[in-house]
Amino acid sequence: MLEVRGLTVSYGPIRSVKRVDLEVRSGEIVTLIGANGAGKTTILRALAGLLPFGGEVTLDGQRVTPGQAERLVRRGLILVPEGRGILSQMTVRENLLMGAYGRRDRRNAAQESAAILDRFPVLRERLNARAGMLSGGEQQMLAIARALMAKPRLLMLDEPSLGLAPIIVDRVFDLVEELRRSGITILLVEQKARQALAVADRGYLLELGRVVASGNVLDLGQGSLIENSFLGRGSSAGGT
Repeated sequence: MLEVRGLTVSYGPIRSVKRVDLEVRSGEIVTLIGANGAGKTTILRALAGLLPFGGEVTLDGQRVTPGQAERLVRRGLILVPEGRGILSQMTVRENLLMGAYGRRDRRNAAQESAAILDRFPVLRERLNARAGMLSGGEQQMLAIARALMAKPRLLMLDEPSLGLAPIIVDRVFDLVEELRRSGITILLVEQKARQALAVADRGYLLELGRVVASGNVLDLGQGSLIENSFLGRGSSAGGT
C-alpha cells in the first residue's frame, strides 16, 4: 500500500530524516518506535504531505509529492497528529463533521457518524460540549473518531497514548487492534515501544533520523536493542 524509499527531510541546514526506507502493506499494523528526536513525527508529517521531502513515496503504486495533503486525505491517507489537533472551540459534533470536510459524499457523513459514535459512546454523551472541555482521553477518542469520518484506508497515529492515564492507554491500543480488524491499515508512532510491538505486525526502530533495525515484532522485542536505543547507548544492529 505505502512504499517509502530514501526519504529525507530537512529543517533548514539540519537533516532530521536520513534516507529512510519503509513499507506498509494493506491490512497491517506497522509501528515506528524510537526515543524523542528520532524523527518519527517528522516522517508522518512528510508522508501526510505537510512537509517537503526528498526520496520516493508511493501510495497504491502512485507517486506522492510534497504539498499534496488535501489530495492524500481524499485518497484515504489520514493523520491523527501528536497532541490530537482537535478544534477546541468547536463542539464534539462540529469536530466530527470537520473530519468529513474533504469527502465528496459529505451527505452520507451524518449517517455514518452514528456508526462511528457506537464505537465511542462517551462522545455521543458529549456531542454538544466544546471539545476543549473534554478530558485528555476523550479528546484522543475524538481525534480518532474525526479521522474515521474521513474514511481512512491508511490511518497514521502519532503518539496516541501521549499524556493519558494507563487505563486509557490500554483502551487506545485495544482500539488500534479493533480498527485493523475493521479493515483499516495503520502506521503507528509510539514511545511505548513494548505496547506498540504487542499490537503490531512489523516495526521499525529509529535513531537520529535513521532506521537502525526493522522486522517482525518478535525480533525487535528481543534482547536489549530497544533499551539501548531509548537509553541513548547506541545500537549495534543494522537495519534489516
